[in-house]
Amino acid sequence: MANTHSAKKAIRKIERRAGVNRSRRSQMRTYVRKVEEAIAAGDPGAAAKALRAAQPLVMRAAQKGIVHTKAAARKVSRLSRRVNALSK
Repeated sequence: MANTHSAKKAIRKIERRAGVNRSRRSQMRTYVRKVEEAIAAGDPGAAAKALRAAQPLVMRAAQKGIVHTKAAARKVSRLSRRVNALSK
């Protein structure tokens, strides 16, 4: 249990930030799932459109420290490769 004023404030800040991070992580996963569903459906147009929407969210999550930078780059790269293979 926090005893000092600054420790109590730190706990409040952590709870607020955790909520924001949870929301951003959830939104990112939703957009990635939309790309994967479009790939599974075999629709190259929808998959490309979903990837264009998901890529900025994934990279922004990396920038904000929600996911590791290289993990985000790897995820975007793998999704891009699958979408490109679908359109060939």
